[in-house]
Amino acid sequence: MSLSINEVKSGVTILVEGVVYLVTDTQHVKPGKGAAFVRAKLRNLKNSNVQEKTFRGDEKIEEAFVDERKLQYLYASGNMYHFMDQENYEEVAIAEESIGDNKKFLKDNLEVNGYFYKGDTLNINLPNFIEFNVVHTEPGIKGDTAKSGTKPAQIDTGATIQVPLFINVGDKIRIDTRTGGYIERAA
Repeated sequence: MSLSINEVKSGVTILVEGVVYLVTDTQHVKPGKGAAFVRAKLRNLKNSNVQEKTFRGDEKIEEAFVDERKLQYLYASGNMYHFMDQENYEEVAIAEESIGDNKKFLKDNLEVNGYFYKGDTLNINLPNFIEFNVVHTEPGIKGDTAKSGTKPAQIDTGATIQVPLFINVGDKIRIDTRTGGYIERAA
């Protein structure tokens, strides 16, 4: 289905040169002279790159119907990650390229949102905050406070993140998956 430039708004998924993009921001411009146009910020749903594109008034933009499904992480095998579709309980295998850096925060039974276009996996979206156990870090020293620096710590998925000096092995911590940073100690 084709969209006019007036229908291009934030949250709409469109197809540009065979690539699926999510419109994150739009600016409708009507200059004093000439035709109106739309300047849009687009995020590539495959690799999350952001670019800006201008659409002229007479252009028809192809709408992409992206299927969003709830998935549960099961296991990794080689460079494939296996998930279970929460609606029909079918197993879905997703290539490592589609997972990207999210793979370091995947833990068993984690529920994620998967985005698909014409049966092709675009990417997955993790919850913003996930709790992990610290499995290895240097011991904290008595008197260390939250503002005195950070140290590397390995979490139960194998990823290494920076945590405050008072965090010890066995502590449960909350991590922001968008930035990969420590948020707080979990109860």
